[in-house]
Amino acid sequence: MIVFVFGLPGTGKSFFASRLAKMIDANYLNSDMLRKGLFAERTYSSHEKKVVYDTMLDKTKEAIATGQNLVLDATFHKKETRDTFMKQLSDQDEVFYIGLYSVESTIKERLKKSRPYSEADFEVYKLIQQQWEPFNERHLLLESTNNNIEEMLLKATEYLGWKNDTKTDK
Repeated sequence: MIVFVFGLPGTGKSFFASRLAKMIDANYLNSDMLRKGLFAERTYSSHEKKVVYDTMLDKTKEAIATGQNLVLDATFHKKETRDTFMKQLSDQDEVFYIGLYSVESTIKERLKKSRPYSEADFEVYKLIQQQWEPFNERHLLLESTNNNIEEMLLKATEYLGWKNDTKTDK
């Protein structure tokens, strides 16, 4: 099972995706962690973003080859990037998409706080918001507040068909 968790900076993707990965016994791959591991100085250039997403795609293929579940955590704000993944994974049965959103006041507060891997601030949020390209594939859309993680995880596991740590037959 491959689960894409996408959304703008500050929507709670990493908080949610890391917990979801634990619940469904999946590996967790975060674009910000990966970027920090790949680049000592991060510029967020187009080339750098391409390297990060290409590496994520390679690691996704490795997970599939070894039969591991994987939760991917990134903005996935460009259609071209999403299309590349979708084309490469078109033969996979269990690929799911979960989008996160939050009200702007919550995002602004979250982005003021230091986070271990993300360097995005409110200006980066606004920039990516302007660059956002609509996501038209079937997906679950979850609102992230500061106190609804359990509800979000429940909705996600239902969407994935996951019950009591075991995948259910659909």
